[in-house]
Amino acid sequence: MDVVVLIGRILFGMLPIGSALGGHFGATEETAGYAEARGVRSGARILTLVTGTQLLLAGALIILGIWPDLGALLYAAFTLPSAFVIHHFWTDDDPMTQQNEMSQFMKNISLTGASLIAFTYFVTVGEAGAFQITANLFDL
Repeated sequence: MDVVVLIGRILFGMLPIGSALGGHFGATEETAGYAEARGVRSGARILTLVTGTQLLLAGALIILGIWPDLGALLYAAFTLPSAFVIHHFWTDDDPMTQQNEMSQFMKNISLTGASLIAFTYFVTVGEAGAFQITANLFDL
């Protein structure tokens, strides 16, 4: 089962890393412009870089097994606020925009739930987990 958990950790951690490298760092101006268009009034560029760093760190911690519990919390701390701050589909008038933003909102809400489940798993299983480099940061 350890190999299955390791594969799951790698797959789960790929999404925040891909988002960080592809959007937040790879297309910073475009991502910041999107945030501004969705209502982020000031500091969109710096927020894009900060959240890109947060996503990159979250994914790396999860994949490498270095404080994966912290990585899962960092990911949840990104996905939940961004669901409401960026993907507020209920404010959109255009049906296509509304549908797209609703999909993104639901994806982020689901990823928040998955992150919290992963956090609980990492804390509960502890360093007996699959191929972790460090023990967990949290002990509940």
